[in-house]
Amino acid sequence: MSAREANFDGLPGLTHHYAGLSFGNEASTRHQHQLSNPKLAAKQGLMKMKALADMGFVQGVIPPHERPNIAALRQIGFGGSDAQVVEKAARQAPHFLSAASSASAMWVANAATVSPSADSADRRVHLTVANLNNKFHRAMEAPTTGALLRAIFRDAQHFTVHDALPQVSMFGDEGAANHNRLSTAYGEPGVQLFVFGREEGNGGLVPARYPARQTREASEAVARLHQLDEARTVFAQQNPAVIDQGVFHNDVIAVSNQQVLFCHQQAFLHQEALLERLREKVPGFVAIEVPEARVSVGDAVATYLFNSQLLSKADGKMMLVLPEEARQQAGVWRYLCELVERGGPVDQLQVFDLRESMCNGGGPACLRLRVVLDDAQQAAVNPAVMMNDRLFVTLNDWVDRHYRDRLSQQDLADPQLLTEGREALDELTRLLDLGNVYPFQQ
Repeated sequence: MSAREANFDGLPGLTHHYAGLSFGNEASTRHQHQLSNPKLAAKQGLMKMKALADMGFVQGVIPPHERPNIAALRQIGFGGSDAQVVEKAARQAPHFLSAASSASAMWVANAATVSPSADSADRRVHLTVANLNNKFHRAMEAPTTGALLRAIFRDAQHFTVHDALPQVSMFGDEGAANHNRLSTAYGEPGVQLFVFGREEGNGGLVPARYPARQTREASEAVARLHQLDEARTVFAQQNPAVIDQGVFHNDVIAVSNQQVLFCHQQAFLHQEALLERLREKVPGFVAIEVPEARVSVGDAVATYLFNSQLLSKADGKMMLVLPEEARQQAGVWRYLCELVERGGPVDQLQVFDLRESMCNGGGPACLRLRVVLDDAQQAAVNPAVMMNDRLFVTLNDWVDRHYRDRLSQQDLADPQLLTEGREALDELTRLLDLGNVYPFQQ
């Protein structure tokens, strides 16, 4: 059956700020407490979405979450009116206010894991909301993420949105950022590659410096929920050594599209055996391994070379969507130009300025959730979230009217920021036909 890959990008929220909340994400730590520009972050994201839509790719948008998360602050003991909750948290525990104000939901590669209908026994598209329980500021995302996904993929005939796995360490689930799918064509049955960092109770290799966020148990649970064929499902461990160098998710060191896996030479534990297994399972499988001698893991993390989008064009070739940082690093850019000149699957490089997201540790791939859709499924998606000329203008106008152009840690203490956010999101739910998906609307 004919199918295409659609990309749904997260829209940066009104409280986008640099708090350094994500231990293990070196860009997040490096830019802690710097001034951010939420308006620019949103506009940079919209520009990428519109450019890809103009190139003929199917492109949608996923709205931001309400922040600060007043319910989370109440849950940990801050009481009174909503404004008083903000004031007390700012005075007594500003780090918790910062976490409750994080705009990290913009990185929707962590929103859910997605399996297309061609791979699922019931022939539905399955989405399992990620619990993200390794970090407080992200663990609070699951309920709103689920509500948003159900408002976008709302036809039960075509879509099943599963709730997040249990919020315990054993089932630590970081979503599509640790998941790849390989297939000869989008609409044909494929091989799903789940990448984990640790296995509960297993005495094997684990990172020494940074946490391994994804567990094998979580990946296996998602595969069961999605009714996948065991013969077409592969579980592989990420190399603990690269996690300790800042590769907090697999999409910082590898990206796939159809038969192609683009990865670093040191991405996976027992990498040669894994690639051989994929060659056996995926007809026409191509592995593009970037040698450490050409691009170090450190340079890959600094430039987000692998946190790129690998997209199939109408002519059968592939385009690599990269952040500006990859072009600015001479050695990385030299390698990429040589990759294109070699005449392999990738014949085009497309660069975007995503600096606001990059400074917080999220590149092009972090910002998008991939969903393979056939024609009927695409028609069943909420049409109001699909990018086009009209939506681009509408959302830019909405951003101009509601977003601040600078935000510091101290600004989070302003209760007016909560009011501004609620007014903006209330309007956005009407623009995107989402219903009442936010807690303040209930």
